[in-house]
Order: sequence, then structure tokens, then C-alpha cells
Amino acid sequence: MLTNSLQSKDIAHQIHPATNLRRHERVGPIVIDRGSGIYVYDDEGREYIEGLAGLWSVAVGFGEKRLVEAAARQMSKLPYYHIFSHKTHAPSTLLAEKLVSLAPEGLKHVFFTNSGGEANDTVVKFVWYYNNALGRPEKKKFISRQGAYHGITVAAGSLTGLQVNQKGFDLPLPFARHVSSPHHYRNALPGEGEEAFAERLAAELETMILNEGPETIAAFIGEPLMGAGGVIVPPRTYWQRIQEVCRKYDVLVVADEVINGFGRLGTMFGCESFGIKPDILVCSKQITSSYQPLAAVLISDTIYQAMADQSDRLGTFGHGYTTGAHPVATAVALENLAIIEERGLVQNAAEVGAHMRAGLARFADHPLVGEVRGRGLIAAVELVADKSTKARFDPVGKVGLRLFERAHNHGLIVRAIGDSIAFCPPMIITTAEVDEMLRRFAATLDDISSWIAAGMPDG
Repeated sequence: MLTNSLQSKDIAHQIHPATNLRRHERVGPIVIDRGSGIYVYDDEGREYIEGLAGLWSVAVGFGEKRLVEAAARQMSKLPYYHIFSHKTHAPSTLLAEKLVSLAPEGLKHVFFTNSGGEANDTVVKFVWYYNNALGRPEKKKFISRQGAYHGITVAAGSLTGLQVNQKGFDLPLPFARHVSSPHHYRNALPGEGEEAFAERLAAELETMILNEGPETIAAFIGEPLMGAGGVIVPPRTYWQRIQEVCRKYDVLVVADEVINGFGRLGTMFGCESFGIKPDILVCSKQITSSYQPLAAVLISDTIYQAMADQSDRLGTFGHGYTTGAHPVATAVALENLAIIEERGLVQNAAEVGAHMRAGLARFADHPLVGEVRGRGLIAAVELVADKSTKARFDPVGKVGLRLFERAHNHGLIVRAIGDSIAFCPPMIITTAEVDEMLRRFAATLDDISSWIAAGMPDG
């Protein structure tokens, strides 16, 4: 029986995302009380290294006073206002200008939402609106990838390629199609190199476009590096070939930078890491270090001009959110981006990320480790039942969940994606802190090895 009153109230009243609700009733929550730097602390004072930066998102660490002060200043001056009907305010306008200055070339216009999933829902509507404006009412389908994560709203949840986010919800909707995940370790044919694998995936995309009819395919959406699908680094030439196919058939390229953006891969945007020239870019999470809910959709001038003409014909642009472009959220974002630039956190992600991946690579010889992968300050260790055959554990996810839970006992929070263990610490992390994080992971892995040797008992 849980005696902590806050835990009891949580179980009684709060519905948790990405959680087995019945299991939550049995085990209850860990109550996170405060945070500082790369650490968070529960209500009993236990310390944890936050190895996933919350949810891939706290770039500048926890407890950053400059963000608190930026929020307080804006809250006291203009705590809320909308940007409907020709209104605006300084924080959102200045942030839009800043994002355009940072973004890949050609993205000139910004629309703000409250979350990445909401932003990807907006992308679907924008693209439909755009093609209606051009007199192409059939060009409405989106192609995503298996294992992709683009949110869990109705439209974004259809773009997501993870069945766990679709089963029971009547998703995906018919406009969404999915091609293979670019995971070379899992999906390449025997002896197939990265470039040959990329060529085959590009051919698969082209075949789907031709089978569906190019006149019906509106956009291809992808994370430069897939995050919640397992930290999947695309093979060499993959994005080059995918873009060639898209351009051939007038298919828009949408870069989902919700996780990749603002330095995570060691470049300001993941598009820079992989040579992507998007028509649309979506960003969130590290835009405010998730201190405030905010996301942005950046679009090309070509798309904007067609949308503007359509709004003139119809009398208005009938889309928006009450708290979109919120003055407090956009003020915090401006300060957060200033910190990222002033403290060289993009470069830190590149340099300390290399140290982190080198440290994780030392686990490659461990009998449970099949693959270590990553880029910048994001990585994953995939656990396998048999290294030689890459055989998965049965059932998939049981070992990952056990490691996730056991890591708490060693003061470490990671993410289990099936049996892949993801690392994405705050971008302020130092090499010494990385070493401590890996020490805690090693201790956890030792525990899991002993548990597997004992027959993986429940309890």
C-alpha cells in the first residue's frame, strides 16, 4: 500500500502518457521534486542523472535561473496575449526572426504551436491547404517511416510509425503511408553496405510513389536522425537519395527536428548533419529546453505565398491556437537560444558527444550488446539475446523495461525503446559527468546480466 499522499492522489486522478495504466496503479509514480544541472531529485532526496534530458529536451540543464527570470519578466509585463487578427507582441516576432536566421536556407516564415505533435498536425493542414490553393486536391498523402515518431494527435499519430501509439485508436488515418526504417543493423540484407541499403530504401520510396500515383503524394516526413524509434542514424547517402526521389515527383520534404534541433547532433539543426534541404521544418523541445511548451513550423516562401493567396481568396487563414506564440514561452525561447549560443552548447554537444559515444562503444563487446549507435549527444545501446544472430529477447521490451527500472536504483534515468537504451543528456554535460553516467549504466548492466542469468524472474 502506497502511503505517500501525493502518490496516492496521482494514482487516483492523473492519467499518464506512454504508461500501462493498470501497472501504474500497482507500482505508483516516482515523484520528481526538483532539478539542478544534469540532475533531478525525487521527493525523498534521491539524486538521478537525467540521461534523457527529460524527454530529449532540456538543453541548458535544470534550474537555469536566466530562463526563470526571463519568464518572470515577461509574466509581469504581458503574461498572455494572442496573435490572431493582426495582433502581435515582441517576443514572438523576435523569435520568428531568430529562427529564420538559424534555420536551413530557404525557410522564411514561422508559425508557432504548443507542442511538436501539434506542429506536425499543423504541417498536415498546411500542406493540404497549399495543394488546394494550387488546384491539386488529390495531392494529399504523406509518406513516413516505420518506427518514426511525429506525435500522437490524430494526424501526427498517423504519421508516427510505432504501432504502440496507434493500436486501439483507429490509427493511422488513410492519408498516411509508411516505408522502411533506415536501420542498417536491423534491416540491411546480408552483406549489404550502407550505400546499397540507402539505394534500396530510395527505390522502395519511388515504388510507393508510383504505385500510389505521384499526383496523390504530397510530402515525405522524416526526422534527420530518428529519436523515439530507437535513435536510428541513417546510412550514408540515405537523405541524398530520398531527396532526389522526392524532387523528381514534386513531393515536399518535411524535416521533423523536434529532437534533433538546436544542437543535439553537434550542428544547429540535424539537416546540416545530413545535407537535407527541407521545404518545411518542425522544431520544439530544446527551443525552450522545455521550460515552456512551444513548437514552431518553418516553411518556404513558395509555400507561404500560395497559402497567403488562398487566405485572401477565402477571407482568412482559418487555423490557429489560443496559446500559440505565447509571449512567455517565446520570451523563454529567446533566452534559451541565447544561452545555447553564448555557452557554445552546439560545439559542446559535438565534443562531449564524441566522448559519450566512445565510452558507450566500450560496451560493444558485452555479451548483451548488439549495437551502439548515435550522433552528437544522442545515442543508443541495443540489447540482444544473441550477438551472432542479432536475435531479440522474447518478449521484446522485457529486458529494456527491467534495465530502465533498475537504473533508478543506481541514480540514472534513461529511456528504454523496446530493448534499445537511449541516452540524450542535457547539452551542458561535461566529460566527467558523462563518465559518471556511464559508470552508473555499467552497474545497471551488471545487474541485468545477473537477472538474465537467473532466468529473468518476475518481481
